[in-house]
Amino acid sequence: MDVRRIVLGQKNAEDPEEIRLPTEEMKINMGPSHPAMHGTVRMVLTLDGERVRDADIELGYMHRCFEKESEYATYTQIFPYTDRLNYVSPLLNNVGYALAVEKALGIDKAIPERAQYIRVMIGEMSRITDHLTCLGASAMELGAFTAFLYMLKCRDWIWNLNEELTGARLTHSYVRIGGVVSDLTPGFREKLRDTLNKLEKPLSEFDGLLTKNRIFRERMEGVGVYGAESAIADGWTGPCLRSTGVDYDVRKDHPYLVYDRLEFDVPVGTRGDNYDRYLVRMEEIRQSIRILHQVIDQIPPGPILIDDRRVTLPPKAEVYNTIEGMIQHFKLVMDGIKVPSGEVYGYTEGANGELGFYIVADSTGRPYKCHVRAPCYAIMQSVPEQIRGGLVSDVVPTFGMLNYIAGECER
Repeated sequence: MDVRRIVLGQKNAEDPEEIRLPTEEMKINMGPSHPAMHGTVRMVLTLDGERVRDADIELGYMHRCFEKESEYATYTQIFPYTDRLNYVSPLLNNVGYALAVEKALGIDKAIPERAQYIRVMIGEMSRITDHLTCLGASAMELGAFTAFLYMLKCRDWIWNLNEELTGARLTHSYVRIGGVVSDLTPGFREKLRDTLNKLEKPLSEFDGLLTKNRIFRERMEGVGVYGAESAIADGWTGPCLRSTGVDYDVRKDHPYLVYDRLEFDVPVGTRGDNYDRYLVRMEEIRQSIRILHQVIDQIPPGPILIDDRRVTLPPKAEVYNTIEGMIQHFKLVMDGIKVPSGEVYGYTEGANGELGFYIVADSTGRPYKCHVRAPCYAIMQSVPEQIRGGLVSDVVPTFGMLNYIAGECER
């Protein structure tokens, strides 16, 4: 019997017995209903079999109108809106926005020392919960469900402390222009130290389950590779940029609050692949724990709000018993804090990178413009190049390690 091989694609000229069957590329939708797309992203993939030839990323499924809404709210009323930017680490958004407004007011150097330490404390706690969520969810999407439960357990311990301090587990609105709304609760520092010590065991177990796991490494190493030069050109910051070997962290390169008094290292990768992004976030959790131990030891007593009646509300006793206090309270609540005309850009190290707020003030109690420099947005433009040439299955870990947060990206 004359058996001839049937192959797909290009015909081999050296084997005339081959039969060439024509193939064509296929376009499919991955998301927004795909579980790994979180219901907020649509990717139109051009496939040749299982191989991704091209991709088109479509954002905008959770447009929140943050910037437009901010034009109609007082500077204080915007805090709840910032909670819903990166809703996995909302306190970092609170801090970043407050620092930008304080810079516009010219009071950024006058914030009480205790308030600065508290801001660092809540910011690093939020950074830990953000990385825990990213790593745990990404592990689950690759089939490691046990690791996901470990990370959520750790996150819940920190959320318990957030709830005790702010009254909420997710959207806190805890920071204020000039400081924070309330002081640490009695025994909070001891509870935080106990929680940090308790985190060591599950984090070690998570590390043991995944870091040297052969299946996990084969799914992550050499996948989603992006070079340092391309990352800088695209505006990458945060853990994703550091995974390419670029040692840039706003806390180190442009210190704010009291970060210049704290000792911590900035982990960087070498290859810029998904595995490096995983390792960078794992080490950043350890460094945040290191920072928190120093904050617990160093935090001084003192006020938690600046003593400036143009910015902070008067004591309740004055509001209830004096006409001056009542009028001042009314004007700050109804008209807002009057920020002098001008433009200012304030930036901090968010969980995903440089989180910036560009504010245009017009001497009223509401911003003329409040633009957010979302770290996710710059990173998402690089997804097509990262997944091009790879397999469909590689899209999931690549997208997960970029840690896309829709509220932050789409503002």
